[in-house]
Amino acid sequence: MLLLERRGKMTAPALAQELEVSVRTVLRDIEALSGAGVPVYAERGANGGFRLLEGYRSELAGPEAWSPLTASPPGRPRRGAVRISPEGRRMAAVLGVLQPLRVRSAIGAEEYGWLEGTFRLGPLERTAREVLSLGADVEVIRPEALRQRVADLALATAQLYT
Repeated sequence: MLLLERRGKMTAPALAQELEVSVRTVLRDIEALSGAGVPVYAERGANGGFRLLEGYRSELAGPEAWSPLTASPPGRPRRGAVRISPEGRRMAAVLGVLQPLRVRSAIGAEEYGWLEGTFRLGPLERTAREVLSLGADVEVIRPEALRQRVADLALATAQLYT
């Protein structure tokens, strides 16, 4: 991802050579990145290759700044919780947001078909926008900071239309 971010378009063989892996491994990794929500796409043809969506920037500083995640930073939750409608669950899957979303029946909301779900938390701003992309089909339960940020963004959006 960093190579694509820094160099723009690269072919699978060029990525394989740079990363010292097989072309097949590069193709699997590109598929995994895409499945994880990274906006990577292929350009076909003689001058084709893989490219990140224009303007996309990852939150990675570079390989030298990477360290394995062994525990959550103190005070920062690793998972969020939401109440989500069946339609919201379908939209989350199609849009690839709040993934992986693990759901179970919501106490007191079964008659409406709503479920409670947990998901891996990303950066606050990105996660808040993912929640907003599902509209009224989702409600943040926790963490409170995410709930408040979603409320602030929703209010700002509503003020645009008044």
